[in-house]
Amino acid sequence: MSDLAWVPQSCTLPTEEQPLRVAEWDALFAERLTSLSRPQPLHLRLDLAGGEGVEERVRGLVERESGCCSFFTFTTTAGKDLIRLDISVDQTHAAVLDALASRTAAAGEQR
Repeated sequence: MSDLAWVPQSCTLPTEEQPLRVAEWDALFAERLTSLSRPQPLHLRLDLAGGEGVEERVRGLVERESGCCSFFTFTTTAGKDLIRLDISVDQTHAAVLDALASRTAAAGEQR
């Protein structure tokens, strides 16, 4: 999904910066995704392989994403070798979470 049509208008990240942010997420998922699950329709759970600097990388992306897309709720839980990232949205943004799940799965398959 190279097209950014799924990015909602409520996202305040400048349009020219959106492809760069998406590329950051794609790279993280391609390098680190170990599992993806959907415990509830409005909740996506990602497990990422840990390692040096990974937790800081994830937390930095989450912080920046929260700043422009306030409809996301992120919870980051770090373990010894795993970073769990839970992402939730409200019903209005369910399609955005669906698109994110598809994009994440595709990026993770590149591993």
